[in-house]
Amino acid sequence: MKGIDLVRTICLSVCLALGTMAMADDDANAQLPARVNVNTADADTIALVLDGVGRRRAEAIVAYREQHGRFRDAAELVNVKGIGMTTITLNEEKIVVQD
Repeated sequence: MKGIDLVRTICLSVCLALGTMAMADDDANAQLPARVNVNTADADTIALVLDGVGRRRAEAIVAYREQHGRFRDAAELVNVKGIGMTTITLNEEKIVVQD
């Protein structure tokens, strides 16, 4: 019987740990903004919010903005190396272009 109790204890511990990890992941997603203003956001925020945009491309967006000025519309993001219309279309509900 001791072996069965040990297995149950281990299973319970693993289940609790997995549940805690899932809750932590839910909390992180709850804090993630639904939209991002590409004229004011930093690279970390852009990378977190936009699908298909990692840190490197997000940094390119910020660099382009700093060099050329604010974006007037989301379609201008195609001027950033590595950003195409597919990425813009995928994220059209998440991209904001305000001052």
